[in-house]
Amino acid sequence: MFVKEITVMSFENYFPLWNDLNTAQKKVISDNLITRDVKKGTIIHNGNLDCTGLLLVKSGQLRTYILSDEGREITLYLLFDMDMCLLSASCIMQSIQFEVTIEAEKDTDLWIIPAEIYKDIMKESAPVANYTNELMASRFSDVMWLIEQIMWKSLDKRVASFFLEETSIEGTNELKITHETIANHLGSHREVITRMLRYFQGEGLVKLSRGKITILDSKRLETLQRS
Repeated sequence: MFVKEITVMSFENYFPLWNDLNTAQKKVISDNLITRDVKKGTIIHNGNLDCTGLLLVKSGQLRTYILSDEGREITLYLLFDMDMCLLSASCIMQSIQFEVTIEAEKDTDLWIIPAEIYKDIMKESAPVANYTNELMASRFSDVMWLIEQIMWKSLDKRVASFFLEETSIEGTNELKITHETIANHLGSHREVITRMLRYFQGEGLVKLSRGKITILDSKRLETLQRS
């Protein structure tokens, strides 16, 4: 009992709608809240047939991606501390059919509000329904931006943007990442990414090592992504 009280107290500080809930709704969430600690590489949600529920990241990093008919992955967005994911509970929104996979990019602690529980509270609470719609609209805006990048931005610019984002996230210019992982994020083929990275290395932008890429010239990468 004591452990559960600590968990719920911590959840209160992370869940942005907690103070908008009434006493009964808070109790329902507290009684049904799921806590998970997942290792890097764990698949948390897998497509439309898997209605996991609303995810709230306590610590760590998750990747939301889609698969093409050929089996290629492309990252839609990343989730960090205090971020919420609704696409893992898209079954509660009848007009949305969006097959995404959610994977732990790092060891991650998270909470899950079961889909049916969240759906019932959405029906009862206007603030929860409004916030949910706003968050879903924001996520789809991210997806539309990504589609524009894929359609209109050349691969070298997208790779440059990816490196700049990763160095910002990790806080270092030494990225422990494989060519395959970059290809999965960008929806490309490993061989294509390898050729691009060798070109970057020849231009003095990066240094390639086994399982590691060192960013040598961030300023030129910034210029490249803006050009």
